[in-house]
Amino acid sequence: MRDSIKSLVKIFANTYKIGEPVYEFGSMQVEGQEGFADLRPYFSGKEYVGCDNREGLGVDLVIDLHELQYIDFEQPPRTVLCMDTMEHVEYPREALIGIEQLMSSDGILLISSVMNFRIHGYPDDYWRFTPSGFKSLLKDFPHSFVGSAGQDLFPHTVIGIGFKSDVLPEEHITFVAEFMDWKKRYR
Repeated sequence: MRDSIKSLVKIFANTYKIGEPVYEFGSMQVEGQEGFADLRPYFSGKEYVGCDNREGLGVDLVIDLHELQYIDFEQPPRTVLCMDTMEHVEYPREALIGIEQLMSSDGILLISSVMNFRIHGYPDDYWRFTPSGFKSLLKDFPHSFVGSAGQDLFPHTVIGIGFKSDVLPEEHITFVAEFMDWKKRYR
């Protein structure tokens, strides 16, 4: 977890109407990140389920993103987070299709990934995404937003939001303004 991502999650949580349950895929707090990588405080009072493909700190449910179609969720997620996770997913398109299909009809997804960053396991590291790559991954969502931070032609971070239903314009305008400030801070 990076400071910039925690800051982005805070903006997201404070801007959009967050529905529950909130599911975080990639929630395991790896060695050296204990406590720091915990995103639950940004969703205080909300039902929150931390998911990862292995047991560990921050994980409530062990689940593989490639197997979402086989899981019967009692209540479909209304908010999904995949923060710096997609580069660790071997088949990201299939994972995003599964996430989109399991979410509630008014669901919202926030994803981020590194682009200009060292290779790092957890447990493996497969991909680097461009903004166009995230646009492609989010194409099954009726509405989406993609942005990046860092150098225009070689960003260090790419982010995306997928909306399953119409987003309130005032919420999105506020988010984009906050995102632009965030982008300047983490140039």
